[in-house]
Amino acid sequence: MNSVATVFRTRVPARRLQRAEKILHKLGLTSAEALNMMLAQIEIRKGLPFNVALTPKPLLTADEQAAEWTEAFGAY
Repeated sequence: MNSVATVFRTRVPARRLQRAEKILHKLGLTSAEALNMMLAQIEIRKGLPFNVALTPKPLLTADEQAAEWTEAFGAY
């Protein structure tokens, strides 16, 4: 498979990038790797890998969080 790389430039607030890169560093990722992962998820899901809405979902109660966790990962 012939893979061609493309340079992707964008403007972001400097402080936002600094804060994000701090978190990404803890995860062992560069911002370029994180962007590539996000683009891969967009391709796989054929949409954004997170919800975009005008109104936020209500916060889950502790019991609802526990149920979500159990459903996603099994019993703790």
